[in-house]
Amino acid sequence: MLLTMAWLGALLGPFLGWRLWRMRSRRARSTLALLTIFYGLGVWAFLVEPRLLVVRHVAVTSERWRGPPLRIGVVSDTHVDGRHVSARRVTRIMARLSRERPDLVVFLGDYAGGHQPAGVRSTADRAEIQAGVAALGQARAPLGRIAVLGNHDWWYDGPAVEAGLRRAGMSVLENDAVQVTRPEGAFWVAGLADVFATRGGPSAASALRNVPPGAPVIILTHWPDPFAQVPARAALTIAGHSHCGQVNLPLIGRPILPSPGSARWPCGLYREGGRALLVTGGVGESILPVRFRAPPEIVIVTLSGRP
Repeated sequence: MLLTMAWLGALLGPFLGWRLWRMRSRRARSTLALLTIFYGLGVWAFLVEPRLLVVRHVAVTSERWRGPPLRIGVVSDTHVDGRHVSARRVTRIMARLSRERPDLVVFLGDYAGGHQPAGVRSTADRAEIQAGVAALGQARAPLGRIAVLGNHDWWYDGPAVEAGLRRAGMSVLENDAVQVTRPEGAFWVAGLADVFATRGGPSAASALRNVPPGAPVIILTHWPDPFAQVPARAALTIAGHSHCGQVNLPLIGRPILPSPGSARWPCGLYREGGRALLVTGGVGESILPVRFRAPPEIVIVTLSGRP
């Protein structure tokens, strides 16, 4: 409905502007100037920016990383729902990601769009979401693809989304860790459970229980909030969920953020107490199909040790 109204406004805006221009009064011209500004901002925020894609490159150094630099492709919050992100668009994004030649690809949850459970969705909606999950498997990385689930996945159908990810060739982690081997030395990737997971919430202690002391480890979490419990042994924590606020207004900043952790760590790279956290704005949108100065993104992280 909102996108329909946005397209209707985009089509009718020039006609309304032409009518005001013909009135030739100073008040009409002033109104036209103001409406032109809001018209342009609305078209950009609802119809243009959400369909862009930025590839952001971030370099992270850590004293807790050993071996050569690791290139990590990061994808989060695809929110496949037929508004701005379809399964077909996910396929194109995975092709763009693969061209960056990452060593490892990680997915941070919220693959399902909307808030309704699968049981009340139409057959077409369920098929589109599952197709979007399957499309993630087209990302190419020699060291594999690892995923965690997000809150929208659990609101939709967590086990179904998890099964779809596994069929697409992912390792799906929930308070667990997996060892990744490479000739230059193995490392570990730990994934935290989502806050709404039916099998228990996020626990860094549980996720790291099988990781040997001193082994290099990367932690994945959908929400940035659990970063508060991540121990200093982690070389890097990577999170999504915040969407970088979706709207980032000049002077005002990001007026709406979805959690306390998102408000504390909304977007970008943070360092606290020797620990590092990267928060990505992700690809899709939640609640409103709008983005302003917070474009959809995938991130290529180059993680290296300190000299």
